[in-house]
Amino acid sequence: MRNLNQFAEATTGVVYVHSSPAALCPHIEWALTGVLGSAPDLEWSAQPAAPGSLRAEIEWVGPVGSGARLAGALREWSLLRFEITEDASDGVDGERFSHVPGLGLWRGSTSANGDVVLGEQRLRAMLAAGAESLASELETALGTAWDDALEGFRGCGDGGHITLLGRDVG
Repeated sequence: MRNLNQFAEATTGVVYVHSSPAALCPHIEWALTGVLGSAPDLEWSAQPAAPGSLRAEIEWVGPVGSGARLAGALREWSLLRFEITEDASDGVDGERFSHVPGLGLWRGSTSANGDVVLGEQRLRAMLAAGAESLASELETALGTAWDDALEGFRGCGDGGHITLLGRDVG
């Protein structure tokens, strides 16, 4: 019988590089390799929403927390637009990271269906700050500015190729 307090060791997710200058593409691949220990086979394609830039996406398998490590590795390049998801797994919430030039990095916990989840203590702190700032605080906590900035880049991947990138776990 499985221990009810056991947490998952591995999870899955996706790295979406929405736009990158061509010169950064090899560096992105090296960063992914450094975090997950497997060389990605990214298929770069033109990003119509940002002429002259490229886009790619890749599925990954790795230890829980790999999403945060991937985001940390990619945030070093301020010109990148990217999103990283880490799927929810046994005993562990999912996460989504979004990076937009000028806005920086946003992180949110996600439920199994991908909704951003706000914890009780965070909501209480927002309420304590006062009604005049509540809407603004909620918009920030939900990553609205990042979603708005990335929306035009998300739909440009029709026909794109997703490659699985894995790392041994356990």
